[in-house]
Amino acid sequence: MSDPEMGTINCKKIMYLIRVFVGIILCCSPFHGCYADANQPQTQSKKQMQPNAVLSSSFVFPLSGNVFPMGYYYATVDLGDPPKPYYLDVDSGSDLTWVQCDAPCKHCRKQPHPLYKPNNNQVPCKDPACAALYWPERPPCKGDTRCEYEVAYADQGSSKGMLVKDVFRLTLTSGTIISSNLVFGCGFDQQAPETHPPPFVDGVLGLGFGKSSIIQQLNVLGLTRRVIGHCLSGKGGGYLFFGDNHLPPGITWEPFSSNTLNHYVAGPVDLLPLGGQGGAKDLTLIFDSGSTYTYLQSQAYKATLQMISKDLEGKGFKLAPDDHALPVCWKGPEPFRSPSDANKYFKPLILQFKKTMNKLEIPPEAYLISTPKLNVCLGILNGAEAGLGDTNLIGDISMQNKMVIYNIETKKIGWLNADCSNSPNLVTSSAKFRSSTAAAEANSLAYEASSKRSRVSLYKSATKGSKKQQFVVASVFHDMEETTPQIIVYS
Repeated sequence: MSDPEMGTINCKKIMYLIRVFVGIILCCSPFHGCYADANQPQTQSKKQMQPNAVLSSSFVFPLSGNVFPMGYYYATVDLGDPPKPYYLDVDSGSDLTWVQCDAPCKHCRKQPHPLYKPNNNQVPCKDPACAALYWPERPPCKGDTRCEYEVAYADQGSSKGMLVKDVFRLTLTSGTIISSNLVFGCGFDQQAPETHPPPFVDGVLGLGFGKSSIIQQLNVLGLTRRVIGHCLSGKGGGYLFFGDNHLPPGITWEPFSSNTLNHYVAGPVDLLPLGGQGGAKDLTLIFDSGSTYTYLQSQAYKATLQMISKDLEGKGFKLAPDDHALPVCWKGPEPFRSPSDANKYFKPLILQFKKTMNKLEIPPEAYLISTPKLNVCLGILNGAEAGLGDTNLIGDISMQNKMVIYNIETKKIGWLNADCSNSPNLVTSSAKFRSSTAAAEANSLAYEASSKRSRVSLYKSATKGSKKQQFVVASVFHDMEETTPQIIVYS
């Protein structure tokens, strides 16, 4: 195997939950029992707000990052009291949210902010949060021992830690600030291959829809409906939102496909041929914002590469094996300073869903990157070489300049072409929005952050080998309202 291929495989952070260690057995009623009761909101404001009154509310906050060279998008989370900012890699392919923490920290990688410090806020196994972590099975523990976890990655990276509960500040699109005690992972032992440093962030923000996920926590508290969406700008940045009261018209909706891993899956889908040649049939797709690039199972990948290569014949392109940005790169008849420069040479790829006949168009700038050598490289990779087997992922690159919505309430995935450079109903100034992205890019380049990662997670129970859930927290972008906001405390 060539060096670039090996680098591509090792650099993917395909998340496999190997096992979770917990000290004791659950001594509480099921998740939708005592957990919901124990976390009912209490208000500290002149105007009383009942949970059902804010259920239709939405949280919208900016993202920073890009596909290349950073390789990830992240949200800013305000955590603790007083609140401190943390950068979390947004990931729709997994449920677990965790931050690196000083508990003390045995092994922690470089990160933008000081380590999170727990303050006697460990979650015991008898807490329903630990039950949600293990659901549908019971945790193999009992008593008041802390609830621990271990997450392992295919690139030999991992995170070990414990569940903790702390305050998160969330800002509604109205400017109202909500503080809520939520549960997340406190990672005190992180491992990563020395040759491929992880993203320059403080942790991972899981956006999956498992029983213990962030959106489920917020829904149980009556804060929002179970709808998550993101809009990733091809120019860098974008926004993430929870809730459904700002969805625009014109969204194409596709039903979830059945799956046992709480992934956002749709299909079967056909990759339509270019010029009557190539294509692939009956693919099932996972929409994964935790993957930088799009991955296809081996046969579909080879058919796609052959189809694109055939279409380039006679256009002045040749392979560029000296460019190691990705496994397949081309030198063109002119220098490519951005992927959009290649639009006149490359054609859009069309995914057609067989049950609904819906079409998802992937333009060239959503499957190509431009490199410092002014070449273009294919951002569709061979999933088999990345350890994904027959799994097909739609990654960040192919979701750029689209609003992508995961509606757990209706069990549908939606998409719509959109300008992702400015968040809707966001008070934050565009200058501040741009400066946060520029700072993130500078930090990433200084740290030599990885440009390839994938966090789609496959779960195994510590006892029976079946799917295991992960527990997550809410994330927030702060300083969104210039006027004095209403403060509501959810304990």
